[in-house]
Amino acid sequence: MICNLEIKMFMLKIYRVFTLCVMCLIFINTNMLDAQITSGKITYERRTNLYKKFKWNPDVKDWLKEEDKNKIDLFELYFNDSLSLFKPQESDLVERMSWATTKNVVYQNTQTKKRLTEKKIWGELFLLDDTTRKFSWKITDNKRSICGYVCRKAIWHASDSVRIYAWFCSEINSSIGPESFVGLPGAILGLATEDGGVIYFAKSVDVSKQDPLTLLPRKLKQKPMKAPDLKAQLIKDYGKEKWGKAMIYNNFEIW
Repeated sequence: MICNLEIKMFMLKIYRVFTLCVMCLIFINTNMLDAQITSGKITYERRTNLYKKFKWNPDVKDWLKEEDKNKIDLFELYFNDSLSLFKPQESDLVERMSWATTKNVVYQNTQTKKRLTEKKIWGELFLLDDTTRKFSWKITDNKRSICGYVCRKAIWHASDSVRIYAWFCSEINSSIGPESFVGLPGAILGLATEDGGVIYFAKSVDVSKQDPLTLLPRKLKQKPMKAPDLKAQLIKDYGKEKWGKAMIYNNFEIW
């Protein structure tokens, strides 16, 4: 009789411990879900080394001063659980060397896999209608902190000679990033070419609800076209020139 009572008490303790463990797991999972960021704004700083960008021109150091070689541009990425808008940060300041870097506006929809890009080439605005890009990312175990978020490093082999490094944060569970970079299990807060010629890093992350209407493409007079069609036209017109090849590469092969 005493033995049976002890067994019952022992089983009751096990049941209570099991119940407590289950409740703890539910609490942890619920808080993890609550911690997932699905809407907000990320502000990026892009640093471009113009000596490296214009390396095709052997005289670049003759016309580009040392103090102007690093150009800084600011961008904002607005997002919710399915839409994102990447655009240059608005400013009334007069920008030096504004012609030296591109400032694309990119709208993306992760549900429909649609992408719309406003791209300016030599001052002319083109509207490119395409699907979201596909990247063969290799996720590594390397980590670093960006804006207080733990980010993991991923690598994309853009070509035999060009590699892109990305640092993504799974806490922001939208598959988004600067420009048209997507495809990682979280938001890309850092992005860089291997040679350091172009570097994006988030300066701030604002967790806030976004109005879906503000993330939709604005209406423009330009007729949308496909990126391969525009690229083919530019290759036909300027593909034989060094500067033309560099312009086409910078606009279509990476960014």
